[in-house]
Amino acid sequence: MTLERITHVWLALVVLPVLCTVAMAQGEAARTSPSELLGNAGLFDGKTITISGTMLNLREGVSAAGKGYYTFDLSDGTETVHVFSFGKARCKAGRATLDGTFERVRQQITATRVRCR
Repeated sequence: MTLERITHVWLALVVLPVLCTVAMAQGEAARTSPSELLGNAGLFDGKTITISGTMLNLREGVSAAGKGYYTFDLSDGTETVHVFSFGKARCKAGRATLDGTFERVRQQITATRVRCR
């Protein structure tokens, strides 16, 4: 193996994954699925994510302070993650894509935007 070939292999195996991690840490929302999210919970903890799946078990409520909120489960058919968001649910069921922050301890996403699909 030539020195040039070793350099290319090293770049592919070491430098590129580091650059991808840095890009994710710089505020880019990582696109993921419930299965990938829960399978790598430590990687996504506290990170902004974009995730898609099917809404299940929608529940709406009002806090003691009078602020509306809703929760639901988001599934990809294999894994399910719990979602919380303030406001009134625009989607009632079916496919949805959302942006939010994942909390590993609660195994929950706090959504900032939910889009019906």
